[in-house]
Amino acid sequence: MSKSIQIFGFHGVEAQLSANPECVLNVTLQSGRTDRRVSCIIAQLEDHQINYSYLDKNKLDRITKSESHQGVIAEIILPPLPGQDALTKFAENLKKPALILILDSIQDPRNLGACLRSANAAGVDCVVINKDGSAPINALVHKTSAGALNQLKIFQVTNLVRAIKALQDLSVWVIGLDGETQSSLYQTKLRESSALVMGTEGKGLRKLVKSTCDQLVKIPMQGNVESLNVSVATGIALFEASRQRES
Repeated sequence: MSKSIQIFGFHGVEAQLSANPECVLNVTLQSGRTDRRVSCIIAQLEDHQINYSYLDKNKLDRITKSESHQGVIAEIILPPLPGQDALTKFAENLKKPALILILDSIQDPRNLGACLRSANAAGVDCVVINKDGSAPINALVHKTSAGALNQLKIFQVTNLVRAIKALQDLSVWVIGLDGETQSSLYQTKLRESSALVMGTEGKGLRKLVKSTCDQLVKIPMQGNVESLNVSVATGIALFEASRQRES
């Protein structure tokens, strides 16, 4: 079943209007703003025949719970994310070596949004998240992704291990990021069809997910830092894969 959420900030709303204007139900703008950016938004809304209204800044602040909204809020429809059967069909039909990001129980919405932003920038084919244990797609995820949600193919599966095995059956090599292993990410071949699996904040990959991966690697680090934020580690891993494929 589709649900609606409120997104805010010019970048996110503009990205939504450019990619999926049919999902925008209505937009609320800050009273008294007549600058160029607001004028551009209004032109898009009128072009797509989307209703808009005005509220003062204090009321917008209350709606977004004081998150930075820049004077624009949109209510949008989030269609249901496709599941494992759609993922399998999508992977089967790829005409090039797959690059897939699998996120295991990322619970912080800002981290999830930042991972999606890196995935979009690195050119992944799709992202897989688990239905239970993962942060829901909400306004914070949308805002942190900086519009990436509108450009990515995202699948939400009930059983992550089963989804991994289905990808392995399609000759996708599944690589888990794990700080306790000795194998380096930079010595791993990532040019062929690959899926990179990132674990939850603090705990890393769940035990069964880890044991299902074909290979475990780590990001070599210097200094006295024990681990990286999951969104930072995701960016490093994905761009290493991208670098290898371009070289």
